[in-house]
Amino acid sequence: MSQPPRHARLHPRRVGMTTARRGTKVRAGWRLLVCAFTLLAGCSNEPLTADPGVEMPAPKQSSFSQFRSTHARGSETPVRLEIEARVPAELSEVLAFYRRELGQRGWHEKPDDAVIAADRVQLAFASPKGPATLKLGRAEGETIVNLAQRNPEAAAKADVLPTAGQARLIFGYLVKDVASLVINDQTIKIAGGENHPQVLDLPPGTYSYALLVSGRRMRTDTITVAAGEAWSLSDDKKPSQVY
Repeated sequence: MSQPPRHARLHPRRVGMTTARRGTKVRAGWRLLVCAFTLLAGCSNEPLTADPGVEMPAPKQSSFSQFRSTHARGSETPVRLEIEARVPAELSEVLAFYRRELGQRGWHEKPDDAVIAADRVQLAFASPKGPATLKLGRAEGETIVNLAQRNPEAAAKADVLPTAGQARLIFGYLVKDVASLVINDQTIKIAGGENHPQVLDLPPGTYSYALLVSGRRMRTDTITVAAGEAWSLSDDKKPSQVY
């Protein structure tokens, strides 16, 4: 995870006379303000950099970053890696950063379904471990980053890899009573007690579903899935992407 940016500290006792224009002295009350503007301008022009050894990079200048890995039970190899970040820089700067950093890590940008707009970017990559997606957006003067990488080899071993052209839903519960999933005009029973997760492959799209335990509706929600994705359904939280 990248560290928050380090900002220079202002020491009022060490600030000398600052000149705004040649031959014009700035009053003491304005000194810190002028210095602050100078420091902010310097920060905004600083090139975006990343730690060279990090597999999923985020700019060191990020104001926030969060890394997540998804593992199948009993497997040490993650089936999916994801990093989210907020960067106080223009979208074009962040896009250039990722094209450079990912290229150095052996990722190859794919033209498939690429979206490059003034306030939004979505790019697909082929990485050494599998398919990856970069999404950029804008909010509150910052660039929002979502970078995700999937490992099909690990997903196949964990039985979360969907059939080609399909999306996979994974569900299974440690409950005493029989549960059921109602989706796409199907009702699928889930055995009670400790059970291995069941899976359902569906065409890409948006689906409404309901989870029931002993005939009682525990959760009703909708989910949008794309080809090649796998999502986990639970009765107590929103669907989560596992691949």
